[in-house]
Amino acid sequence: MSSRISDIRRQFNRNANSYDTHAHVQRLMSDRLAKSFLGMKTKSNISGPNILEIGCGTGTLTEILVSEWPSANITALDIAPAMIKLAEQRVLSDEANFNGIRKKPSDRLRFLQADVEMWALDAKAASFDLIVSNACFQWLSNPRQTLGHLQRMLRPGGSLIFTTFGPDTFCEMHEAFNEAYRANGLEPQRHGLRFLSTGEWNSILKESGFSSIQLERSIQTEKYASARDFLHSVKSMGASTSEAVNVRGLSSRRLFANMYKEYEEKFSIEGGVTASYDLLLIQASAEG
Repeated sequence: MSSRISDIRRQFNRNANSYDTHAHVQRLMSDRLAKSFLGMKTKSNISGPNILEIGCGTGTLTEILVSEWPSANITALDIAPAMIKLAEQRVLSDEANFNGIRKKPSDRLRFLQADVEMWALDAKAASFDLIVSNACFQWLSNPRQTLGHLQRMLRPGGSLIFTTFGPDTFCEMHEAFNEAYRANGLEPQRHGLRFLSTGEWNSILKESGFSSIQLERSIQTEKYASARDFLHSVKSMGASTSEAVNVRGLSSRRLFANMYKEYEEKFSIEGGVTASYDLLLIQASAEG
């Protein structure tokens, strides 16, 4: 396992218990994704589909899948064992009171702890009717290769539906960091992930063999008490990462103090500051 993957798993393991407290935007994305695949469900002729969820996290979307698709066989995958434990508790905790005529959730739901980019290399071809993922694909280190494997794993006519973040996510923070670097006579560095645009996702999906590609984009603005609280919230979800390196003559404390100052001068609103989330909802089909 690469050091990058180990770092991601460690972050989400460490912050699993605080994730749901701060994941308002991710829940919003999950709801939008669910509406998309439930709309597809009404048009599908498949009564008992095989579904793969990538990056199940604490089980918010898994719970919807289990509830809304009672005949489906579901594999829910995540890189972080602590996240899977919480998802199991969320989805399976009421099984003792299960009185349904269909199979219990545990009989048709399998949790799998794995890095999807490694797992997909050897996954069985044509084994899923639907692959879904919420707020996860921004972490892929090789999306072109991984999407190629996901396309291979779908049965003819199967669908991939996922949400992820677009390039204007946290634009306020990036602008504030850039100003902080320039104020110290330095070239700006990127803090946080680089997010792919809709055009880039469209190209990758086409190259991976997908068709009928649909892309929706929207901006969600959230309010935080301060710039410091905003970063604390991101960190408390395990989502903090940075490509930046330490610069001689500029301590992290000074850099962040300058960034907070720039952020709050430019992006303050009554009672706090704003932070933008660039939300992408993407659907594509395997060739039928």
